Amino acid sequence: MDHTALAQDATWEQVKELCDQALKFHTASVCIPPSYVARAKEYLGERMAVCTVIGFPNGYQTRAVKAFETRDAIANGADEIDMVINIGDLKDGRLDAVREEIKELKDICGSRILKVIIETCLLTDEEKKIMCRLVTEAGADFIKTSTGFSAAGATFADVELFAAHVGEKVRIKAAGGISSFEDAKRFMELGADRLGTSRLVKLALAEEKSGAEMDGKPDTEVGEKPDGEPGAGGDADGDADR
Repeated sequence: MDHTALAQDATWEQVKELCDQALKFHTASVCIPPSYVARAKEYLGERMAVCTVIGFPNGYQTRAVKAFETRDAIANGADEIDMVINIGDLKDGRLDAVREEIKELKDICGSRILKVIIETCLLTDEEKKIMCRLVTEAGADFIKTSTGFSAAGATFADVELFAAHVGEKVRIKAAGGISSFEDAKRFMELGADRLGTSRLVKLALAEEKSGAEMDGKPDTEVGEKPDGEPGAGGDADGDADR
């Protein structure tokens, strides 16, 4: 899982807390805004991979701008790059331009991981299949469903489609709207290798807190007050995603 904080109002204290949570739960990386990469890398060192986003969230920056952003992120210490494709180029049929942009960013990344966000909610199934081919041909490491900033996030159907059409060396990242452990498990079963979310860590922290609170209570039946009266059973982590 890439533990993620990409909100426009994210502060350094929130990013630092995200880093601490990522270390605690052994996530694959932290995915954070480019402006925090240098500080996060200095804070984390080699304890955790730092991922950032390029051309985010709309993808319509020029190829030269995306190349500059990628070089800058790597110079600041980024270990992984999540780029957004130019969706307009795809829909205009400028497939060579889409492929060559991905390839250029992968060449800049070298051995670092490059994930390609195609924003599935804006594409037809045929366009998604085309992107599976282009991402494979360009040599990227991952195809990724979504930014989390558009009309919808990852769906089971999209991950199934990726698994059926992407090259064998390309891995799959599902992102956007993954809000339960059950959904996360299903995405992995369908072929996702990586998940982009912060909600699962929030759920885990809520469960941890709930368990600690239960450990501190007298040995009574769940849902029963210490004096034996029925208690109002509540969902301890019901607000964990807010």
